[in-house]
Amino acid sequence: MARGCPRRRGHDPAVIDQPPFPNAERWIESMNSTWITTPITADLLRGALDVEHTARGVLPHRLPAWARGQNTDGQVAMVEAQPAGVRLALRTRATMVEVDTLPTRWTYIGLPSRPDGVYDLLVDGHLTDQATVTGGDTVSIDMASGTTERRSGPPGTVRFTGLPDRVKDLEIWLPHHETTELVALRTDAPVTPMPDRGRRVWLHHGSSISQGSNATSPTATWPVAAASRGGVDLVNLGFGGSALLDPFTARTMRDTPADLISVKIGINLVNADVMRLRAFTPAVHGFLDTIREGHPHAPLLVVSPIYCPIHEDTPGPGTFDLAALATGQVRFRATGDPAERASGKLTLRVIRDELARITAQRAADDPNLHHLDGLDLYGAADFAELPLPDQLHPDTATHRRIAERFARRVFGAGGPFAGPTS
Repeated sequence: MARGCPRRRGHDPAVIDQPPFPNAERWIESMNSTWITTPITADLLRGALDVEHTARGVLPHRLPAWARGQNTDGQVAMVEAQPAGVRLALRTRATMVEVDTLPTRWTYIGLPSRPDGVYDLLVDGHLTDQATVTGGDTVSIDMASGTTERRSGPPGTVRFTGLPDRVKDLEIWLPHHETTELVALRTDAPVTPMPDRGRRVWLHHGSSISQGSNATSPTATWPVAAASRGGVDLVNLGFGGSALLDPFTARTMRDTPADLISVKIGINLVNADVMRLRAFTPAVHGFLDTIREGHPHAPLLVVSPIYCPIHEDTPGPGTFDLAALATGQVRFRATGDPAERASGKLTLRVIRDELARITAQRAADDPNLHHLDGLDLYGAADFAELPLPDQLHPDTATHRRIAERFARRVFGAGGPFAGPTS
């Protein structure tokens, strides 16, 4: 069985040689400790809306089964099963924790592979260690033919040792960009679900930027970092390429318990080129109406797109920059014609203006509806200082900046999500 490679914060994971015979290291350590295997159940997970039992373990989902049944898009199916914001949440005095996992990594033929997913360990809310897992399945996608090929591999083990010998809360945040089946949980002391900390629940929906694309670890994504600063528990419905005002997503948000709600709308509608302004406006109203059916009075924040030069005034669809790919780099470009705005094609500037108008109109009758201009989180001046590496997604430093600004404007004093002591 492949073994996870612990790494300290700020260092790249490196593969550690396997012991001379399978599981030798675990056998040696078992001489000095007694492992306890605990079934992985929904009450040990935070941030998942459904848990599917598979032939090999359990698979966290960020859409419920009924919503998955209404979806026909392979992209949505892939990203909702990638556990952005999902974490194991335990209370224990264990000093060693092992989790057997089966990752599924998605690769695109002709594109550089993403780094293996990172597992972040938080002890009493503080990031103390990180690890990766080898093995797992790989799905190769040929974008030219539309075909896929799956290669199966064994589970791997992520392992954390040297934990404080006291009762503590442990959170193991799962990789935000690879599917992760949880096979087994072992500790050297009993575990229970982490108790409710009395925090407000923040339910957020957005695109790959909200899912965390290009962030180096799950707690480095801007929603997780902002939630930490705001002292709230996050349910992240950031779906890469799939923030498309889908009705099943709105109904999922309607039915999910939450104290605070936000929707970040725009970039996927432009780069997927799925609708025109005529359809966009009523679709936004319908999406917000559906959320309000389940959360009539919760603070509801509408966030417009951050700055993205390729789509500010040029419609989609977006595509890969082939010249960049020829040099081994991933970059995106817009393929629309700016003149098409006259016929209702969407750009980020058009969407920002319309979202501001829609929320101002609705706020006259909905005092708990709020608007945040995405340029206040990341604008043209930020792009000059911290450019988007692939012209579309922020890197870790930019995720951090977006999180800091969001937390200050939204969770801070006078913000729409301000707490009673802000």
